[in-house]
Amino acid sequence: MNGVLRIGSIIVVAAVVIVGLNSLYTVNEVEQVIITQFGKPVGDPVVTAGLKMKVPFIQDVNPIDKRVLEWDGNPSDMPTKDKLYISVDLFARWRITDPLQYFLRLRDERSAQSRLDDILGSETRNAVAKHELIEIIRTTKDRTPLRDSLLTDAERELDMGALVPIQKGRHAVEREIFAAAAQKVEVFGIELLDIRFKRINYNNSVRPKIYDRMISERRQIAERFLSEGNGEAARIRGNRVRELNKIQSEAYREVEEIRGVADAKATEIYASAYNQNPQSVAFYEFTRTMQAYKDIISEDSTLVLSTDSELFRFLKGMTPEGNE
Repeated sequence: MNGVLRIGSIIVVAAVVIVGLNSLYTVNEVEQVIITQFGKPVGDPVVTAGLKMKVPFIQDVNPIDKRVLEWDGNPSDMPTKDKLYISVDLFARWRITDPLQYFLRLRDERSAQSRLDDILGSETRNAVAKHELIEIIRTTKDRTPLRDSLLTDAERELDMGALVPIQKGRHAVEREIFAAAAQKVEVFGIELLDIRFKRINYNNSVRPKIYDRMISERRQIAERFLSEGNGEAARIRGNRVRELNKIQSEAYREVEEIRGVADAKATEIYASAYNQNPQSVAFYEFTRTMQAYKDIISEDSTLVLSTDSELFRFLKGMTPEGNE
């Protein structure tokens, strides 16, 4: 009899221990718990940490993470407004704010990640399709390009390398995706905290076209620089010719002025030398006339002169040699 009582008491103690263990559970600081009975939630979510109790055997504990969670989507190809296919890699952070709604609609994190894939992927496609590539790549619309410090002021004023004007920028596109997606995930008891583009790249099929266009644009810039350089060279050559002609003209004018002054001075010297008395004047007239004869008369010259000509005046008194 004592043995039966001992075995019975052991069974009772074991049953009490099993029931006690099954009726107690713990909630840590990073969890919130939904209690279900036969698969259906009962009571309010347990959001405080500590040792809790439940009905043993018929109630189950369903822990739900209350930390900030990460969603990291797979890169996906999608077209922009300007018909360029790009590969977009996106990530977001989220947390569960309504555990009951989350449990009823999604049950676990795998389902939540799958739902986020659908919603965020769809909204990203919609946003990318509404904007041109430059709007998605550029961070802000006020960004200015870097310029070479060796460029002159005139070269800096050229619009070479100027960035295409944008209306929004990448941050604004991210905010659009966030606003649209946050509304849709809210019904699942999820709060979307933020969303960011992790990487944006050209699709492999359009990369050669993009590179060809970049090469073409750089060639156009090079040709424009070459054209402007040739124009500047022509302007410099024109200025050089004009300056050279000006210098030559001024030099010729200065030479003629010096020559005129010298002739005037020589004439003045001649006048002062030969204008001393009538005899010196007559001698000057004679020597100048003889010089004129030498300059205008050669062996083959034939002169037809009037007897009243001043040039003939000294010839009239000459006699042939030997007839004196």
